Amino acid sequence: MQAPRVEQMNKEDGLSPETLAAWQAFLKAHTVLTRALERELVAAQRLPLAEYDVLVQLNSAEAGRLRMAQLADRVLLSRSGLTRLVERLEASALVRREVCPSDARGSFAVLTDLGRQRLTAAAGDHLRSVQLHFGDVLESEQMSALRDALERITAANSGGGPEGCPSCGHGESEVDEESTGGS
Repeated sequence: MQAPRVEQMNKEDGLSPETLAAWQAFLKAHTVLTRALERELVAAQRLPLAEYDVLVQLNSAEAGRLRMAQLADRVLLSRSGLTRLVERLEASALVRREVCPSDARGSFAVLTDLGRQRLTAAAGDHLRSVQLHFGDVLESEQMSALRDALERITAANSGGGPEGCPSCGHGESEVDEESTGGS
């Protein structure tokens, strides 16, 4: 028996050709753009995009600290993937971990002064790359429409976000909108 073709499955599941084409274009654009940003950030700063993103997220958080689970949600990594990434950042003294004072099971990732300096040094190169590969490609009206569409998709698919420490309340603040532009 032959497996059904994608077009047949889409029709049966109610996915229009227009929706499928938009989805595929979104995935391809995301892949191409993140590869270009990664390549340029590593070349200019020897800093992988995932590490830069962790520094951005910590910098935007209250007191430069987030619970590990919250940080994983913000950088879209698995818990184990984030643990390894934070270990590398710790080894470079860009981040340190602290135990939650009221919940020893939880820990915080905390941005160090050196981490903040490293982020500041890399931000200009990264933001120039974002402008080149993203900002310069679309007209103002297109950029506004894209932002509106992506915000609508995000809102429709955002369940309950990560919670702060239940005992001490650390890490309950929302993502700073300005900071998300940096990653």
